[in-house]
Amino acid sequence: MVDLSTRYLGLELKNPLVASASPLSKKLDGIRRLEDAGVSAVVMYSLFEEQIVHESLALDHYLTRGSDSFAEALTYFPDLGRYNVGPEGYLELIRKAKESVGIPIIGSLNGVSSGGWIEYARLIQEAGADALELNLYYLPTDPALTAAELEANYVGLVADIHKQIRIPLAVKLSPFFTALPHFAQQMVQAGAKGLVLFNRFYQPDFDIETLEVVPSLVLSTSEELRLPLRWIAILYGRVAADMALSSGVHTGQDVIKALMAGAKVAMTTSALLKHGLKRAGEILQEMQAWMETFEYQSVQQMIGSMSQQAVAEPAAFERANYMKALLTYDNRLIY
Repeated sequence: MVDLSTRYLGLELKNPLVASASPLSKKLDGIRRLEDAGVSAVVMYSLFEEQIVHESLALDHYLTRGSDSFAEALTYFPDLGRYNVGPEGYLELIRKAKESVGIPIIGSLNGVSSGGWIEYARLIQEAGADALELNLYYLPTDPALTAAELEANYVGLVADIHKQIRIPLAVKLSPFFTALPHFAQQMVQAGAKGLVLFNRFYQPDFDIETLEVVPSLVLSTSEELRLPLRWIAILYGRVAADMALSSGVHTGQDVIKALMAGAKVAMTTSALLKHGLKRAGEILQEMQAWMETFEYQSVQQMIGSMSQQAVAEPAAFERANYMKALLTYDNRLIY
């Protein structure tokens, strides 16, 4: 019998499949069903900075800069009094989840600026969460805001939240940083124990009949695994943080690839939304069958085995691979 257990953020997990933040954890019944489906931990549906500050009607400067010149900009925020659950309801959901399930519950905060709202990191801890994931979801639009300023804001935010809590903190990043390894290292120095790669920005679409910009949510596919796979393989052994791969986890082989790159866990949502919660068990069965076929005894044998430091051709993760890929495709062309 293969050993699927792993350790992430100091938490002992029965397997490496974690349910990432999604509507599936919006209700207690959904969290129970996720546990029954086989996932080893649940990242709670995100509590947004805007929800916490909504009653004061004071969105933080870094949320509004670049958009305050457009009178209609704030209408794109939903009715935050009804969106997801309010701050107090969120904390109560964590309390009930901890009483009802036996797997770790990871709270999720979605915000980009320091302020009074970060006190909720401590309240999430007091509600019983085993860890906290900070989701840095922000699209800078102000030409006057430099990359250095934005990164400094993020580092300060992580440091401020780290001061509020004793439970481990993970930071969910986007891939859009000029020097990602350096920024990842800054996150760790500021207090992040884990890095989740990557945040998946949802892109708006155009309705060309009504001439409106409309929100659009498209579920991921396994093809999207390659971007976080590459960066986790590069960062493994260079940055002292537990890494989680998020985006594109749909099969048992996707989980295995994530582990071999260097991730401690693989997070999934789209596969469960697309195929139902039973898909979690199927993914784990696929993973176990593969490990038995290729005579792996444990998950620990896999972690980092195909990282950049471990493979025979480290350049395959860098620029040389781009040229090789183009040459391979050229050879397939028919003129």
